[in-house]
Amino acid sequence: MRPLRVALIASSRHPVGEPFPGGLEAHVWQLTRALKRDGHDVTLFAGPGSDPDLACGVIDVRPAPTSSAAREDISMPPERFMNEHHAYLDLMLRLSGELAGRFDLVHNHSLHYLPVAMAPMLPTPLLTTLHTPPTPWLESAMAASGQRGRFAAVSQHTANSWEHATGPLTVVHNGVDTECWSPGSGGDRLIWFGRIVPEKGAHQAIAAARIARMPLVLAGPISDHRYFSEMIEPHLDDTVRYLGHLPTSELSSAVGSSVAALVTPLWDEPYGLVVAEALACGTPVVAFEKGGIPEILTPACGRLVSAGDVEAMATAIVETIGLSRSDVRAHAVMHCSHRRMVDRYVELYRELVSTAQFFPMGAVQ
Repeated sequence: MRPLRVALIASSRHPVGEPFPGGLEAHVWQLTRALKRDGHDVTLFAGPGSDPDLACGVIDVRPAPTSSAAREDISMPPERFMNEHHAYLDLMLRLSGELAGRFDLVHNHSLHYLPVAMAPMLPTPLLTTLHTPPTPWLESAMAASGQRGRFAAVSQHTANSWEHATGPLTVVHNGVDTECWSPGSGGDRLIWFGRIVPEKGAHQAIAAARIARMPLVLAGPISDHRYFSEMIEPHLDDTVRYLGHLPTSELSSAVGSSVAALVTPLWDEPYGLVVAEALACGTPVVAFEKGGIPEILTPACGRLVSAGDVEAMATAIVETIGLSRSDVRAHAVMHCSHRRMVDRYVELYRELVSTAQFFPMGAVQ
């Protein structure tokens, strides 16, 4: 079958490159690389500073060309909003104008409303992957676009949360590169990794590790400095250490040399990429039962506990560290691999291209 010409749209807020600001950037980076390796012609539109090896087209977020008179208008939205609005407006107009005909389809991973709202202008189908719970901006764009385009969700939980606006959705679980996230031998410490923000609940992992009387390391970008300084930093000592924001190779090594990973979301995690990454390293997981995580984690590779229950998490650690690391790794290879994810997306791409028309949301399964 002939290679496809695919335009991928990322979020403009962070560069798509290592060390990754979050799971969305890691996902888009992995998908882009895998599609290119498979021989497809891929152009990624992403924020400035993205991985140069991906040969990105830039979503040029810069000051919007508004006059001083316009900026003085009392209805003027915040500058960041206007800059993002202008950047995505410019991109979508280019995709429907000067870049029309260069792509077989557009795959949107941004969290912005304009790619969805402007889908009817494109000469090619638009597939949007929903990575978040519902937002008013995206729901409005879906309604305003006349339900044009195709939507997928990263978990059944996320699909269910959007169904009132989209109808039934195709689910394509996120995947991880099980070669990059390679098996490790374990160790005598716990690990927590991810974006350090309140909703990810790293402070809860510290509390559970204290109760279990086990050492803990944390890794990830400090996305909320106030939260880190007030809720994390005061608890750092010889038994709780912060490793920093690590590139994938170092993070994989840190996860693989840990006896278990703690995953503590205080919000409905749309998927839970850190769970899949830990399992790929053979590291079992103890996680709060939130969002899409129960779709990944089984009793053979970890334990689920009620959200916020650090006592239950501490108790579950004892059970979890006795699980077979080879079985944990096998579960990840079977259910969480990027190969499985990429193949499913390519199926959807070809389905859209072959029909040469747009589908109502959720109409094709």
